[in-house]
Amino acid sequence: MDNASARNMWGDYLDKHIEDAFAEAPKTVHFCDNEKDANECVKLIKNGIKMATSHSLLGLQSRKEPLPKIGDFTVVTDWDGKAQCIIRTTAVQLKPFFSIEEEYAQLEGEGDKSLAYWKKVHWEYYTRELAPLGKVPHNSMIVVCETFEKVFDNNSYNG
Repeated sequence: MDNASARNMWGDYLDKHIEDAFAEAPKTVHFCDNEKDANECVKLIKNGIKMATSHSLLGLQSRKEPLPKIGDFTVVTDWDGKAQCIIRTTAVQLKPFFSIEEEYAQLEGEGDKSLAYWKKVHWEYYTRELAPLGKVPHNSMIVVCETFEKVFDNNSYNG
């Protein structure tokens, strides 16, 4: 882990959760591709509102990132890279964009939590993400639907 605040937060988490001492070191990420949305998403996670995120399979493949798996830990930072919380993946499903349901959009917790809002903002994000690859989103593209639980945040952390 290159990020010092993430490394410190992970250490503080392990001090309280020795049972996870042999877990694979978490990846460190900020959500979204801009400061406003990244900082808003981490606030939603810390407040227990955002419990899911959606990756495009094409985006993960192009960045050579592995699929998330149940039990994975992730340190989520703000846009500036300061660790804010730790999440643990609880479920992963691969679904075509067109098959995303209202209940899943509510788990994402963004905007008005509606499916219409989810589709609009994710279509816009996937358009930006895929453009450098010469690709565009389509209704049958595969979305990696990851649900998670917040297991630790910087309210219980002094780093």
